[in-house]
Amino acid sequence: MSFQQGLSGLNSTSKNLDVIGNNIANASTYGAKSARAEFASLYAASLNGAGGGNENGIGVTVATVATQFTQGNITGTGNPLDLAINGSGFFQTQNSVNQTLYTRNGQFKLDKNGFIVNNQGNKLMGYAADTSGVPVQGKMVPLQLPTGGIAPVATSKNTIQFNLDAREAITKPVAGSATNIDFTDQKTFNKATSVTMFDAKGQDVPVTYYFQKTAADTWDVYATANGVTVGGTAAAPAPITTLQFSADGATLVSPSPMPTFDIPAGTSSAGASTLPITGITLDMGGSTQFGSTYGVTNMVQDGYTAGELTGVTVDETGHLVARYSNGQTKTAGLLQVANFRNPQGLQALGGNAWSETFASGQPLSGTPGQGNLGVLQSGALEDSNVDLTAELVAMITAQRDYQANAQTIKTMDQSMQTLVNLR
Repeated sequence: MSFQQGLSGLNSTSKNLDVIGNNIANASTYGAKSARAEFASLYAASLNGAGGGNENGIGVTVATVATQFTQGNITGTGNPLDLAINGSGFFQTQNSVNQTLYTRNGQFKLDKNGFIVNNQGNKLMGYAADTSGVPVQGKMVPLQLPTGGIAPVATSKNTIQFNLDAREAITKPVAGSATNIDFTDQKTFNKATSVTMFDAKGQDVPVTYYFQKTAADTWDVYATANGVTVGGTAAAPAPITTLQFSADGATLVSPSPMPTFDIPAGTSSAGASTLPITGITLDMGGSTQFGSTYGVTNMVQDGYTAGELTGVTVDETGHLVARYSNGQTKTAGLLQVANFRNPQGLQALGGNAWSETFASGQPLSGTPGQGNLGVLQSGALEDSNVDLTAELVAMITAQRDYQANAQTIKTMDQSMQTLVNLR
C-alpha cells in the first residue's frame, strides 16, 4: 500500500461532500437540480503489458459531476409571471451580452421598460406579436409587454337572442296621432331591452330596442340612441326591421339576411357629442316566439372603449396575454422553450442558468406542449428536485468514506515508521 490510494480517496470523497453540500444548500432554490459525484477507479499503465490479476489499483477519481434533470414538485404562488415547466425543457433567456442562457427557474418579473426578466436581469425569449395580436414566428427576441393602452373600436355588430311572448296582444297605433309608437308610453309597445354601444372614440352610446307586435307572428323593432329616434323622425319613428316568426314560433323567418342600421351623431347624458356609428349588423338568429315569458338570453356587441394595461397571464402553450381595463385581452407574444439531446452536457453557470456546449448539442426550440416539450403552468414555480433526506444519508456515508481513507494513510504512516525503526 502507498499513500496514493488514501490521498485519492480523500480528494474524491471531499469533492463528493462538496456536491452533497451544494445540493443541500440549494434544496429551497426554485428550479435547482441536484447533482451527484460519479467515481472511476485508477490504474497505472503497464509498460511490459502484464495483465491478469497482477495489476493493483492506485486509487479513485471523480469522473464527472452529473446533474439530475428530474422533475421537481410544482408549487402554486398566485403570481401570474411565476412560470413552471411541467415536463422537459428550459426557459430561454438573454443576458446583457446577448448570450442565450437556459434555466428551469421561472421567477420572472417586469423591468422598467416592460421586458420580462429574471432576478439576474436576463430577458425571457420568445416571438413578439404584431399589432393585431398574432405572434410573428421567426427570430426569437426578448419578450416585452406593450407600454401603451388599447385603442377603442366602434360597434359593428350586435347579437341578440330572446323569446317574445306569443300571448302578447297586438299593439295598436297611438290614438289621434300619425305615429305608431310613443317611446314614453309603454302602452304603444310590448317589450324593450337596452345595450351600450361605442363610437369610434370609444364613447358609450346607450341604445334601446322596442318590440311592438303588429300582427300574428309579426313584430316591428324600433330603436333609440342617446334618447333620439333611430329610423324615421322624432315625429314619425320608423322600425329598423320587422320580425316574422314561423307558425310554431321556433324559427325567425325574416329578416334574412340580417339587417343593418345606422346610429346618428348625438349628445350623451354628460353633454358630450358622440360620433355616428354606421353599418351595425343586427343579428337576432336563434330568437323565438313561444307562449312563455319574454326574456333576453344573449346580448353581445363587439365595440369597446379605450383601455389601459392592467395585467398579464401566460397560458399552458406559452401565449403571453395582456389584459386591459376595458375587459379586452390581446396576445403580446409567444414564449418558446428549448430542450437538448444531452441535458447533462450543459455547462452550469450559476444563477440557476446553464449554457449550451458541444456535448449538450444544439437546442431544440418549440412551443410549450409541442412534441416532447413540457407545458407551462402560470402562477407556479418548480421546486428543487433535491431529496434532503437522501442527501443527509449520503453525507453520513461520505463522511465514513473520508474517515476510512484517512485511516489507510494513518496505517501506511505506521508501517513506514516501523520500517524506519528496524535499524
